[in-house]
Amino acid sequence: MAVISVRVPDELKEKMKKYDINWSEEIRRFIALRISKEEKKRTLEMMHELLAGGTPAEEGTAKRYVREDRDSN
Repeated sequence: MAVISVRVPDELKEKMKKYDINWSEEIRRFIALRISKEEKKRTLEMMHELLAGGTPAEEGTAKRYVREDRDSN
């Protein structure tokens, strides 16, 4: 496991000591959650870019596909 250091103001460090909280675990969870959100954001941006470059479907295409699917059953 890698080690990172975080500097916090002395006042904040004193407040942290008052609580029985595993700060290392809290920071690990926060970092994992933040990375997950960023990955989702970038994935959505890539999807938007891919879709923006495509040719739009003709009007009524979705309706036609739904009708064909219903009629095939």
